[in-house]
Amino acid sequence: MKSGFVQAIIRGTMKARVKLFAALREMAGESEIELDLPETATVAHVVSELDRRYAGMMKGGVPIMVAVNAEYVPDDHPIRDGDEIAFIPPVSGGAL
Repeated sequence: MKSGFVQAIIRGTMKARVKLFAALREMAGESEIELDLPETATVAHVVSELDRRYAGMMKGGVPIMVAVNAEYVPDDHPIRDGDEIAFIPPVSGGAL
């Protein structure tokens, strides 16, 4: 059996780790998932995949910050094999 890395090269796909926070974590029921993505994937592709998997998760109209490898990026930012993509919704609360 071929390793996951070799299979990814053969299929033209790559893996990325997605971290979900706050309400997004609650909606998904998990804080981290691994996605198989095409080699040409961008942040927008990841958004579409999350929306497909979790029934409209990303269509709430709430601005969500996206960081790839701990740097905030726009929707057209390319994803590379092994990237960590964090989706961070706005949070509020508490008094000082």
